[in-house]
Parts: sequence; C-alpha cells; structure tokens
Amino acid sequence: MFKRNFWKLTLSFFVVLWALVSLFPIQDRPFVEFAQEKAEAKTAEFAVLIQESSDRVAANPKQYPSVFVALRAIAKERKLDLTQYFPQFPIESSLGNIEKRNTIILDHLLAKSKGKLQLGLDLKGGVAFTLETVDTPESANIGEAEREEKLSKAIEIIGERINGLGVTEPIIRAIGNNRIEVQLPGVNTKDNPDIVKTVQKPARLDFRLVYPFGTPAMLGETPAGYEVLTLEQEVRGQTVSEELYVKRLPAMTGEGVSNAYPVMDEYGRFKINLRFDDAGAQRFADVTREIAGYSRQLVQQTGNPEARARLAIVLDGRLYSAPGVKDEISGGSAEISGSFSQREAVELANVLNNPLDLPLQIKEQYEVGPSLAADSVASGKLAFIIGTALTAGFIILFYTTGGFLAVIAMIINVVIILGVMASIGATLSMPGIAAIVLTIGMSVDSNILIFERMREELKLGKSLTSSLEAGFEKAFSAILDGNLTTLITAGIMIALGTGPVKGFGVTLAIGIFSTMFAALVISRLFLNWAIYGGFMKKFRMFSILENTNYDFLKYARGAFLASWLVVLIGIVTVAIKGEDIYGIDFSGGDQVSLAFEKSVSLADVRKVAAAQGVEDISIAYTKQIGGEAEVLRLTTPFDQAKPLVGALQAAYPDAGFTLESEARIGPSVGAEIRSNAAWAIFWSLVLILVYVAFRFEMGYGIGAVVSTVHDVLLTIGIFVMIGGQFNASMVAAILLIVGYSINDTIVVFDRIREELTLDPTTSLRNVINRSLNLTLSRTIITGGTTFLTAIVLATVAGGEVRDLAITLIIGVVTGTFSSLFIASPVFYWWHKGDRKHVEKGHDVKPTYEWDASSKASQ
Repeated sequence: MFKRNFWKLTLSFFVVLWALVSLFPIQDRPFVEFAQEKAEAKTAEFAVLIQESSDRVAANPKQYPSVFVALRAIAKERKLDLTQYFPQFPIESSLGNIEKRNTIILDHLLAKSKGKLQLGLDLKGGVAFTLETVDTPESANIGEAEREEKLSKAIEIIGERINGLGVTEPIIRAIGNNRIEVQLPGVNTKDNPDIVKTVQKPARLDFRLVYPFGTPAMLGETPAGYEVLTLEQEVRGQTVSEELYVKRLPAMTGEGVSNAYPVMDEYGRFKINLRFDDAGAQRFADVTREIAGYSRQLVQQTGNPEARARLAIVLDGRLYSAPGVKDEISGGSAEISGSFSQREAVELANVLNNPLDLPLQIKEQYEVGPSLAADSVASGKLAFIIGTALTAGFIILFYTTGGFLAVIAMIINVVIILGVMASIGATLSMPGIAAIVLTIGMSVDSNILIFERMREELKLGKSLTSSLEAGFEKAFSAILDGNLTTLITAGIMIALGTGPVKGFGVTLAIGIFSTMFAALVISRLFLNWAIYGGFMKKFRMFSILENTNYDFLKYARGAFLASWLVVLIGIVTVAIKGEDIYGIDFSGGDQVSLAFEKSVSLADVRKVAAAQGVEDISIAYTKQIGGEAEVLRLTTPFDQAKPLVGALQAAYPDAGFTLESEARIGPSVGAEIRSNAAWAIFWSLVLILVYVAFRFEMGYGIGAVVSTVHDVLLTIGIFVMIGGQFNASMVAAILLIVGYSINDTIVVFDRIREELTLDPTTSLRNVINRSLNLTLSRTIITGGTTFLTAIVLATVAGGEVRDLAITLIIGVVTGTFSSLFIASPVFYWWHKGDRKHVEKGHDVKPTYEWDASSKASQ
C-alpha cells in the first residue's frame, strides 16, 4: 500500500510544506527588531546606527517619520555601505553604487519583516494619499469632458500599477474633478515613502536624437533645438557622468510600445526590454535609419570605423541611456539599460506599460484606520468559525469516517489556497475571507460526488476497496468537467477583467486547482490509507432522498415559466430603480472630514447612521502623516453626509464634532470594471457552450448556458427586489454564482450522459428523470452545506459580508432549482424529447448489445 501511495504522499507533503512556508511570518515584525536580528557582522556598530536613527525620529518626526527613513538618510550622508552588516545577502557592486545597494538591502529587510498575508483596509487600515492634477501649457486647453476622461483613465492606470493581479484590494476613486484618492492596505509611507512616487510617475518615454557633431565639453554653445542632459553610468562601481546635447522634440514617443519587461543581462545587471506594436516598429526603424546615416557621416569625417551617432532614451525628462546606432533596427524591439536594481527595473517596466496622460502632484498623505469596528470584526470572525464548523459537522454527519477525512482534506485545501494567495501578495478583507469560507462549503462537492458514487457501488454488493476504486473512477469525469468549466470562467476574468474582477478570477483559479488536488490526491490518499490499511472496515453513510422517483419533467414547463416570470419582474424592478440599485462603490457619494475633541467608536457612529437611514457608509479615523490630530472621515451616498453630521453632533455633543472639509467622490468600481465583468460573463458563457458541446453535445451546452443566465438574472432581480444595493463585493458574489451554477449543471449532465450509455433502451424522458433522482441527494447535500454557511454569515455578520451571504443564499437556491427545472428540461426540449437526436450529436455513440453480438458473429 505504501508503494502505490508513495507519489501521492510525497507530492502532498511538499505542497503542504510549501504552503505553510509561504504563510510565515503571519504577522508583521517591527523593522528595527527584524533588522537587528538579521545583522550578522559588526552587530555592535549596527546597533549604534539603529539607536542614532531612533534618536533622529524622536527629534524630527516630520523629516524622519521612521527608523527606516532615518537609517537610509544617515547612510547617504556618510556614504556608508549597509550591506557590510548583512554578508548573508551578497549584493554585487555592479548592481549600483553605495546608495543603490543600501536601497536594495533596506527594501529587502522591510519586505521580509512584513507578514506574508496582509489584512485589508477594513480590518487593519493602511495609508492613503490624494493626488491632484497639475496644470501645464498642454492641459490648459483641455475641455471639461476630456479632462474627466483623462482623470478616469488615470484612475484605471494607477489601479494597474498597484494592483496588477487584482488581489491587493486598494480603493482608488476621483474626488471632485481634479483629484484622485488612493487607499492602500498593509502599507505605510513612513517605511515606504517611494510608493507615492511610483504611483504618480507619468512615465513619458521619448526617443530623441543626440547631437552627433559635438558635446558640451567640446562646444561652448548649445545647438538650436537641443538641450543639455546628463547621462549617469556605473563604471567599476563608480558613477560616471556625461553631458550630451539632446534634441528637445522627440523623434518618437512611447505610444508605440506594446510591452515593457525587466530582464537581466549576462553580467547580472537589470535592463528593460521594449516591444513595439506594428506602427511603433516601423517608426523606430525610420528613426534608427536616420541616426545610422549620421553614423556613416561620422565615420567619414573622423576616419574612425567605430564612431557612432547616438539615440537618447529619455523617461520623464531623465536621460537613461544613449546607445550608438550603426544600422537600422527593424526587429520591433529596443532596450533601456542603466544602473537599475531589480525593484527599479520592475517598477520602471510597470509604469512604462501604464503611462499617465496627466501629471499628478501629492496634495495630502494620511494614515487610515480600519473601517470596521472591533465588534463587527468579532462578529465576522464568529460567523466564519460557526460557518466552517457547520460545514464540517454537516459532512461528518452524513459520511461519518469518510466525512472526517474529507474535512481534514478541506482544511489542507484552505492552507494551500492561503499559501498561494500569500505568495502572490494578496490582501485579505472581510468579504474575501467570507468568499473563502463559502468556497469551503462548495469545495466539499467533489468529496460528496465520490462518496455518493461509492454508496451506489456498495449497494450493488461490491467490496469497500472495489467501491473506492469505482467511486473515484466514476466521479472523475464530473469533477473534471465541472472544474474545467469553472476554470474557463476564471480564465476569462483574468484575461478580460481588471481590479476586483481580475482578482476574483485569480482567487477562483487558485481554488479550483487546490480543490481538485485536495479531492483527487489528498482525499484519495487518506481513503486508501484508511480502507486498504484496514482501519476502516465499513463506510457508514446516512442518506436523504434515497430511491426517489420524482417526475421532474412533469412540472418543468410550469416551473420554467414561473421562474422566468420572476426574472422578468426582477428586470423591470432593476429598470425602475435605475441608479438607485448602486451603492457608493458604483455611484460615488459625499465625503466629509470631522475634527473632534473626543472620539466616538465606529460602532456608535454606525448606529447613528442606521437611525438616519444611511446603511451604505464607510467610516474611518485618519491622521496626516507626521501630524498628531485625527479626523473622522465619513463617506455616504450623495446628499446624506450633512444630515448625518448634524445627527452625530446632536447625539454626541461632548465629542465636539466640527466640519473640516467636504467633497464629492467618484466610484471606486468604475464603469470599465462593470463592463469588464459583463463581458467576462458573456465570453465565459460562449466558451462554456463550446466546451460542453465538445465534451458532451450541443444540447447540453445550450442547457448549461440558459440555466446560468437564468441564475444570474434571477439572483440579481431578487436581491434588488428585497432592497439590496450593489457594492464592490457583489461583483464577486455574482461571479461566484456563475461558477456554482455551471458546476451544479455539469454534475447532472454527466449523469445523463452516463445513463444514456448504460441504458440504451429507455426513453430520453425517463433517463433524465432517473439521472435527476440519482443526483438529487448530492444536489441537496452540496447546496445544503453552502446554504447553511451563507445563512450563518447573513445572520451573524454585517455590512458587505451580509450582502455577500444574502446573494449566495439566493444563488444557491436558484442554482439548485435550475439544475432540476431549467438546464435538464432545456436539454430535453432542444432534442424534442428524442434520444436518437441526442445520440446523433454525441462524440461517442452508445454500443448496444445487439450491435456487439452481431459484430461478434461476423
């Protein structure tokens, strides 16, 4: 037994070990403590430096907001190489001068001192800054509509820069018509002041001609149309400066660049490779052809065959490199070389891929406290514990020992999911944790499929070992197809989505692979060990709805019409309510800042807001970087902030609330994210139709698509009818329902396909009814686990988690309903109730007994 399971055991061990390593450290450690611990050389001298840095912070917190900043400043003043204290981190001198090596080692220590899985703005808070557009001669003539468009584009670009995978959960929104607010979880500008610079860089890339017939050192007067720029290069660890005449007007801009990415050269130095689109490649060829012509002139004039005219590569007014050009470059690529650290190369490539049209300046920076009150966090944690315990108890109740082993596999599954999320820098918010808890409830579906198949085999009188093998074999196709169709949805979200849509796609894809691994490898390992090892003599299972014989198709037409009538009512309700269905995340609102003499808890503020009928509200205490005074910042729907301020002043007169500022803010979930979510669902449905038609048959694909559309529209309609409002987490909830609905439908269709093959004489109607009855127990148990978890979250937790849970409750009910009365009936009607019509389209036609016997007799 050990030999046959050795690969499963080894693979599982290393995957779980990697996940655990990826999760640690769980919490942040103070930078000072961590740096002193890691210093392995001249520790006493380094301790003195740390103490001196701490003294500077205490004496001048505005100039030195943290020991990190003070230590970097001291090292710069004294030209002190900090890498000497950390010999275990070898940094080659070719990677930069002393200042750059110090930046590399300090950034490394800061990153390693942080916990691997950061908490979101709602649980931990973070840092925020406001960026304001700068008026330039070029922007003076821009109209209001064009300015708004550029501001929206800037918000999108900033989102791409700081949230490439969509899993860091920042808040980025417009304030008024010329400012952008950015809130980042798990970050503080005390330790990382460069984060703002990275976000605000315009990343204007120019390719310019270097004056080929002289330099400032040779000529006294600057040629007309040129300016003097300084090129700094590293030579043997020293910075060498060279002044060049560079043409003011670019021969080409970065608009032709389709992609920029960092690479390492043969000497271990980082550079940025550029790829041009077709038009950019042609323009670059034209520019380099012109410069190559100057090179030939220089060779003729000087007699030096190595003489070259040069192309200046200028980013945001800084000369990065000026390579010589011998011949026309027509390969559609170029490179920016220079003295880059890895971090600088990555950041530069990132901003080049996302250039800003509008120059931005920092208006204000402030720390943001957690937006959820302590009691809300506590109730959320309690809901998650109860929900997870209910899921575990539910599965153990029905499948006893097998259920217990499935729960252990489920826990390992969660560890793997969290480990992968930590490795890609994901941020955990309360809605994100809720989604993981709900995913746990859905992930046990694979085990339920296997157990139900084992139950059927045991009923046929097979041994426990034979039932185990047959159970996994027969459940495999349903698990594979169900997860692959959901993976298609995740892949489309990643490819087409931005922000939370892309983030949900990444998380969903991680969950799919992890769930399949847990079910097919870890659960199989546990069950093999328990059954073949003789520890599990019997597999006791309790069942519900066993041996049923319901005629689902008899009620299908009425159920179909009734549900689509509800969908129609929901659509009408959505149309009537219009923009009122959107919360602050989608529509924007009012933001006020209140000074106070005595703070009031977030929970008490939320109670006053609820009494005023303001349910959709964001509350946080903020403090200017380097300042001491806190303000209470409230974000409400439009025209509800001022009445709320009056209510707070009346409820808490001792607090001394006074209005400091007010502004209108834009949505944090813009029109593009909504559009991307809609397109992601549309293309997911198209690809699911193609996949299911290929793996099954066209009728199955039509049934799957119709039922999924039905579930999404019905869930949205019911949610709006009961007074729900859409916020950012609702995007994830709707996308989660898409995955749940498809998976549920595929399980039923897999059984119909199998029954058509096993029973070649029964009518299509009876095959469908039999398949629905055979999978009914699994449908109810899987739906029940998710339903119970969602009920707990909806009743115990609050805010966005409650809305997320309510949406999932509706989605689970509609998904279960559609797998019985929408998907299968549509498949049945598509084929006009004729099984021969199905068999014509099957990729493998069933073999009948008389066919086999007649062939054998030939």
